[in-house]
Amino acid sequence: MDGASARGILSHLSLLEVQARSRKDEPQQQQEEEDEDEEQSRLAELKAKVQELTAQRDQLKAEIDTYQTLAKLRSSTDKNCPEEEEAMDEDSEHSQILRLMARHIQLKELLNVHFLLGGYHVSKSRHGKSMCVSLATAYEGVYLDTYNVEVDPKPPLRILRHDIPPFIPLNRLVEQSDMKTDIKVFLDALSELLNAYVGRKQQLKLVKEQHDSVQVMESNMLCSLLVLMFTVPREQTAVLCKLSYNDYTRTLPTQVTIECHDEELSDSPQWKKHCSLLQDAPVHTALATMRRMKDIV
Repeated sequence: MDGASARGILSHLSLLEVQARSRKDEPQQQQEEEDEDEEQSRLAELKAKVQELTAQRDQLKAEIDTYQTLAKLRSSTDKNCPEEEEAMDEDSEHSQILRLMARHIQLKELLNVHFLLGGYHVSKSRHGKSMCVSLATAYEGVYLDTYNVEVDPKPPLRILRHDIPPFIPLNRLVEQSDMKTDIKVFLDALSELLNAYVGRKQQLKLVKEQHDSVQVMESNMLCSLLVLMFTVPREQTAVLCKLSYNDYTRTLPTQVTIECHDEELSDSPQWKKHCSLLQDAPVHTALATMRRMKDIV
């Protein structure tokens, strides 16, 4: 073997050695590159998680500040402290929105109580230490008087003040309905009595307004007794009509009687029919029917 051939062989062997070393280093370099990429990806994930947690912290802090401001505003509203509201106007550029939010929360609470009490209007009183229940009354689709009962909500429930007419048996209703365990039963019973009372009172008012020829001879505060006098065209006979409302939860009489000097008239089928009419229909409506039939003046 000459010298040229030996150098060629050595050169080839060196090349093979370099290639072998290069192939040996490739997996290590590739692994290092993969480890670096994984580290960069992990670092990016951690940065994103830090940003997310920071945003959540800022949001929670903002919510806490908002609720604290709302609590302060609602407290000042309940206590009627305009000084605190004015100070809030200066400190917060969103004070109007906060006031609306506070009012919204308060209305939601009142609506919840309204729902629990079955539709009665409820408002706070005495700086939130008691609640006032308003009972609206109506007759024939017309709203009439509104009555109020102030209740201490702390158990046991008790009535503090009210403007219920004295002839309504309020104490008896409290005992019968067991207001301490279910106030709605008490309010339903009271509302039924009040609506019946204003309904009878409204009928009496309509009789006076619509029937000039009918004289109201007697009535009482509860409107549970009504005595009328009207005239029958035949011989201008005067008839005395007594309506008794013994069921205070109703607007219609439980008993109707008539008296006149003409016994034949009072016992006639026509007037017995009129007695039934007066017992089954509002008194002003029954009188209008009797006038149309020309049985009274």
